[in-house]
Amino acid sequence: MSELWRLSAVEVVRMLKRREVSPLELIDAAAARVEATNPKINALVTLCYDRARDHARRIMGERRADPPAHYLHGLPIAVKDGTDVAGVRCTSGSRIYADRIAPASDVVVQRLETNGAVVVGKSNLPEFAAGGNTFNDVFGATLNPWDVRTTSSGSSGGSAAALATGQVWLATGGDFGGSIRTPSSYCSTTGLRPSPGMVPRGSRQPFNPLSVEGPMARDVADTALMFDAEAGWHPLDPLSQVGPHPSFSEAAARPQKPGRVAFSTDLGIARAVDREVRAACRAAAERLSREGVAVEEAHPDLADAEKIFLTLRGAVFVARHAQLMEKYRHLYKQEIIDNTEFGLKLTPREIVEAEVAQGELIRRAARFFEKYDLLILPAVTCPPFDVNQRYPAVVDGIRFEGYMGWLVLTLAITVTACPVMALPVGFTASGLPIGLQLVGPPRSEAKLIAMASYLEALLDVKPKTPIDPR
Repeated sequence: MSELWRLSAVEVVRMLKRREVSPLELIDAAAARVEATNPKINALVTLCYDRARDHARRIMGERRADPPAHYLHGLPIAVKDGTDVAGVRCTSGSRIYADRIAPASDVVVQRLETNGAVVVGKSNLPEFAAGGNTFNDVFGATLNPWDVRTTSSGSSGGSAAALATGQVWLATGGDFGGSIRTPSSYCSTTGLRPSPGMVPRGSRQPFNPLSVEGPMARDVADTALMFDAEAGWHPLDPLSQVGPHPSFSEAAARPQKPGRVAFSTDLGIARAVDREVRAACRAAAERLSREGVAVEEAHPDLADAEKIFLTLRGAVFVARHAQLMEKYRHLYKQEIIDNTEFGLKLTPREIVEAEVAQGELIRRAARFFEKYDLLILPAVTCPPFDVNQRYPAVVDGIRFEGYMGWLVLTLAITVTACPVMALPVGFTASGLPIGLQLVGPPRSEAKLIAMASYLEALLDVKPKTPIDPR
């Protein structure tokens, strides 16, 4: 029982279903692993074991006769600290909310708990989930388990680091410009940014398609398991999908070899991509080619993706922060102030033009996928960097413009609204993880997961975690 943390979520849920282990034993196993590893990486910042044990006892007392196939039977999970869990501290990494207790759970948490998940803690994030390096003035920085001198990325950096060390089996993530994909890449774990609306959520801007909730795990099958428990319809999310959805776990269990794959190292827009990152991703494309997959260097026309993203992101920042900033400006980090002020300077015409341009880009991407089953590319332009560096400004000697420049490969895919899976693809010479983005056609999550299972086995990347911090 002391080694339960090493098992996959699929294996542990199978044990729970057979009553070979209890949810209470799993909470104890998670707590022991948190105690052993969290002081070294600072991944989980608020723990709620008493609440978790109460929930576990309710699950054990119910013992549903015929639970749905995606029921988790009391599996402990972590929830990102920007997402409300009823009765638990939720700071969003901001001093403004340092002592805030959530009055009710967010839609995604309600759904997971209804489906048998047990929340044991909140995972760290950058202030208000803004930025690709997980640090804030409330809890400090989350360190990368592969090298604690480096960042776990962000904004779901705490979730990825907790998964990589075996503190929990599943964790929630949110993805705006890459916040599931970059931490997954940096921690050698997996994560899915689904199509907008696939995972219902509570939001002040319910029609914003840029920001989505998605599952994070250690391998494709575990990611699919969590996605089954998250996906569906909710009346408070007008973008949510009624379904019924296919079983994503069944898709993961039936690996599908893609027929035609597009490959790109830079999408034609990244000013620089690290040499080792390019080499690892190209090796994956060549491995596919040797298996008889038609691989071509190609990508959709995304020339205006960065401009569209930054404009629409600026408008989102106005909605999220402008009013609060009037009172608490002194408590905000400078990057959020700058982005909000950028948004306030936008004209209505600029915002509408960006929305129209996104529609055109989405149609271009959809036409691109009429030819290809999959687009593969690097998840991030560079490997994990020094945690004390706010963000990388230079890659391979080339300087990026703005603090989002190094994230161009993820934010451009965000604009397409296509589903995308982050998958480990290798390591640098110094042992730092490298990740791959697998982008599928619109609303193709089940097929994408099946193809990700194929690549996971082909590339022999399943799984290298959990590990002890190094």
